[in-house]
Amino acid sequence: MKKLLAAVLTLCLGLAWLSAIAQNPPAQPSPAPTIKPQASATSAPTTTARPGDVDSIDHIIAAVYNVISGPAGPRDWDRFRSFYYSGARMIPSRRDDKGIITARVSSPDEYAIRAQDFFSKEGFFENSVANRIEEWDHIAHVWSTYESRHAKGEKPFARGINSFQLFNDGSRWWILTVYWEGEDPTHPLPEKYLK
Repeated sequence: MKKLLAAVLTLCLGLAWLSAIAQNPPAQPSPAPTIKPQASATSAPTTTARPGDVDSIDHIIAAVYNVISGPAGPRDWDRFRSFYYSGARMIPSRRDDKGIITARVSSPDEYAIRAQDFFSKEGFFENSVANRIEEWDHIAHVWSTYESRHAKGEKPFARGINSFQLFNDGSRWWILTVYWEGEDPTHPLPEKYLK
């Protein structure tokens, strides 16, 4: 009798389990979402550069200073964009009045939008005072000391260092990153970077 009762109980539990599965089937994996392909981060931008702007390290650095400099008004942002490899970054750093140091990462397009507001109201002329260039194969680094003025010939209102990282694809130079810091009274530029 115990065996019969155990068999009936096992049969009832089995039927209950099958009933539960029939009412609540296991979740089927949902298909993976379709992701639209994006532009490759390793592809060069489509903006065509002036050959004389990008044929040497000295020329591309001079071209950057040239394109952002001028009296109040618009800048040639298409020319500016032509210097930068796809995914390039522009990173100003600063020290606030409490000594906290921060960096702001942006794209060349974001920089252009932000800078044009200032350039439309103020003259801005920036030039390199001294460049230290390290180069090997297709990689280069330029430590470029700069001075900024509101008008040509006046005393600089700012100085600092632009750190350029560059890449040569075999036909031209590209800027990958510009990272910079301006000097302040408690952190003046060392004399060795002014020569």
